Amino acid sequence: MNETILKFGYPATLIAEYSHWLVLLRPQQPTLGSLVLAAKGEFTSLADLPPEAFAELHRVVGDIEAVLGRTIDYAKLNYLMLMMKDRHVHWHVIPRYDGTRAAGGLTIADRGWPDLPQLADATALDGAQIDELGGWLRLNWPGAE
Repeated sequence: MNETILKFGYPATLIAEYSHWLVLLRPQQPTLGSLVLAAKGEFTSLADLPPEAFAELHRVVGDIEAVLGRTIDYAKLNYLMLMMKDRHVHWHVIPRYDGTRAAGGLTIADRGWPDLPQLADATALDGAQIDELGGWLRLNWPGAE
């Protein structure tokens, strides 16, 4: 796995794996259910991804939106491709909502609503919280048993 994927806590934060993509729980939660959608491999430019990765992205994004819609009940979903410090292709997937959402013993407000997400004001998850919230999202993922 590339260094960006490892920085976001893989394998402990893994929610779902696809042929070209990983969905990770974001260890810093600006809003409840925040994820990282990361390309497998050493790609540092979106244009360098193989065509198959773009085709699979349709399914991955559909799964993300369906699961977060059911579990978080977001009003909007922000996909942020910043890639400033973490050079490999990835998006921060931030569910947006008015007020708070609760799961896994956590209650997190969207402090930036309805403006920009407040990434610097995120809730840092400990190992137990990653296990709890990650497990809950994995149970709701398509194909989960």
